Amino acid sequence: MKIPKRIQPLVDDGLVDEVIRPLMSGKEAAVYVVRCGAEIRCAKVYKEADKRSFKQAVQYQEGRKVRNSRRARAMEKGSRFGRSQQEEAWQNAEVDALYRLADAGVRVPKPYGCFEGVLLMELITDELGEVAPRLNDVSMSAEQAREDHAVMMQYVMRMLCAGLVHGDLSEFNVLVDEDGPVIIDLPQAVDAAGNNHAEWMLARDVDSITTYYAQYAPELLGSKYAKEIWALYKNGELHPEFELTGQFAETTRKADVNRVLQVIEAAAAEEQERQRRRLNAEETG
Repeated sequence: MKIPKRIQPLVDDGLVDEVIRPLMSGKEAAVYVVRCGAEIRCAKVYKEADKRSFKQAVQYQEGRKVRNSRRARAMEKGSRFGRSQQEEAWQNAEVDALYRLADAGVRVPKPYGCFEGVLLMELITDELGEVAPRLNDVSMSAEQAREDHAVMMQYVMRMLCAGLVHGDLSEFNVLVDEDGPVIIDLPQAVDAAGNNHAEWMLARDVDSITTYYAQYAPELLGSKYAKEIWALYKNGELHPEFELTGQFAETTRKADVNRVLQVIEAAAAEEQERQRRRLNAEETG
């Protein structure tokens, strides 16, 4: 097939020998099956910011650290250089997350590096050597659903132990090979300690995955893994080998409504200020 424009530099540099076929196109990237020497891998070509349909990048990037102060200032101002650095950081976040999660015992594709907005990584295949299906294309028994759901909850927990929350976890970004689930699509992974949205993002991830498996094992809907995991994390008791129960005792203490309203108002003011800076940057840049 014709070599995509964004992959051509990798072909020129000898990183990719052949583009075999397109694999899929999603909201933030297009993925191709490629040959690198004797190995078949995949190349994830990130879409430019104005062509992505992933609309809430700001809340995902909150808390991400940029060591270079010049880059950080440019990204904050939203200058042309800053926007390019923001894109590079968005893309590199997935590579960093893949390495961190593999070290934490979470099954993810092996990365081989990100080059000019193209991420080369392992192609996950089934027992026949074909591209592994996504979870939403797989049917299973109730027993299998309970088993794989438990594995996924363990992965969510280990991700948090590594300081990350996926942030967009669903049946559409989990592959299933002969050894079970493999988590993919991580450029939006959030820093759990530095992102104010981390708790509800984790809850959304857990709810989304649980709802899917509950099609086959309805009793899973009664589990409370998100609350159990976050409470353990907040109390400093979470570790990668913790045996989750899916149970959580709700507190009967009344919520501090005034405090909640203050937090909401502060978040709204912060977002307004962020939008104001962005508009000023667009007008001056």
